[in-house]
Amino acid sequence: MFSASETMDGLLFFCYINGMISALATVYRHPLLTASDLETIFNAHTPVIFKKGDFLLQKGRIANAYYCVETGLIRSYVYDYDGNDITTGFIGKNEISIDVVSLFTRVPSVEYFQALTDCKCYMIELEKFQELYHSIKGLNEWGRAWMSESLFALKQRTTAMITESASERYRSLEAQHPQILQQAPLKYIASYLGVTDSSLSRIRKELCKGA
Repeated sequence: MFSASETMDGLLFFCYINGMISALATVYRHPLLTASDLETIFNAHTPVIFKKGDFLLQKGRIANAYYCVETGLIRSYVYDYDGNDITTGFIGKNEISIDVVSLFTRVPSVEYFQALTDCKCYMIELEKFQELYHSIKGLNEWGRAWMSESLFALKQRTTAMITESASERYRSLEAQHPQILQQAPLKYIASYLGVTDSSLSRIRKELCKGA
């Protein structure tokens, strides 16, 4: 057993010898979380399997948990005022599927979260997370760091939608999130990039010619 002073590097080995899931080790990597802290956090999660097409959360419902994704791809989306299905995000391996606003302010979600593939996830309920958040100091810091990174990523995406061309946005997605291109239907990728299906097909053909 590791002592409370040991950090994430030791925990990686601990996960390996105990058959524990690498997704949790990746998601909760933080220098202030000890092996003991992480074992407690990991044990608070419940494995959940979603089949392709299953909903993790639907519009109008209040989120009561979040999910760490081990395998598979999840899409978040909304319907615009014309009834068009618009992708707002993708959540893949070693990422967190969460509606922050719904979960922490206890209001109905305005988005849908749906499995695009079969997914294996680890779920932690809000009540359990809050209990750990108030009892494990390192989890406080992890939460702040995760939120900062999420806000930074959102700001980058918002800015890119205005300042970058569709081709540039596609290349960035290809470089940073290849799993999305491998597992998401093109129509969902197109709406996420803010282009039509035909425009995305043209962009892909042009990039292939230039490769």
